[in-house]
Amino acid sequence: MTSALSTYHLGKTASFACRVDPRFSFCLYVPPGYRQGPAARLLVAVHGTDRHSQALRDLFCDFAQASNTIVLAPLFPVGIEDDDLDNYKYLGNSGIRYDQIVLAMVAQVADGYGVDAARFSLFGFSGGAHLAHRFFYVHPERLHTVVVGAPGSVSLPDERHAWWAGVKDYDAVFGRPVPWAQMRQVRLHLVVGGNDINPKGIIQGSTDPRWVEGADSAGANRLERVRSLYSQLHGHGMQVSLAQLDGVGHQVGPIASAAIEFLSRTERAER
Repeated sequence: MTSALSTYHLGKTASFACRVDPRFSFCLYVPPGYRQGPAARLLVAVHGTDRHSQALRDLFCDFAQASNTIVLAPLFPVGIEDDDLDNYKYLGNSGIRYDQIVLAMVAQVADGYGVDAARFSLFGFSGGAHLAHRFFYVHPERLHTVVVGAPGSVSLPDERHAWWAGVKDYDAVFGRPVPWAQMRQVRLHLVVGGNDINPKGIIQGSTDPRWVEGADSAGANRLERVRSLYSQLHGHGMQVSLAQLDGVGHQVGPIASAAIEFLSRTERAER
């Protein structure tokens, strides 16, 4: 791809099928001059339940242009698995590993555009934040920074509860011990609106089909759950920060703006 890039491969791109599994696709923002100046970086931005992947991509375009960052926005359509809305949030179900789909997309973009994506940044809002912080538990060695924006349910680094509420059986689920040392090398930023206290749409009790023991141990709403996640990650020695946005509810725009501020600040400090 690097030898024959068209206008559809630069700027706000067309949507591309994932070669490993064409049921999934992604769009990009590619700075037209990404080959010039500092080496381009990669940011994966994961949509919420609404699947507005292109709109999410668009929120990061100015940041991407200023920082020479390629933005990759996956699309996980409803209907791959019995019209289920939520499987991607928990990394896998029925044989599909959504974390591996993300890695396949990253490899495809890295190869096509000739960029180094051994480590990349990851952002998720709402349902996408579910995937983002769980991806961090499983693949920390691939991550540079992670921004977790207002997930409805969280996986705590808590060995009292089984996955996905905790990590008690992590080795049985993922085939290796929890990679604590690698996790401590990743910068995390948690973002939540101060008014994000509506419990609608999040797992609240044992009648929910995704209920596991400990699912509500982090709190009753997104604000409480993100605070609990921060407290426990901090207690395990992670490089984690928390931004609580006063007057903000469950809104992607302010959450993305806070993510851009964090990513820009981190990039300036490193360069």
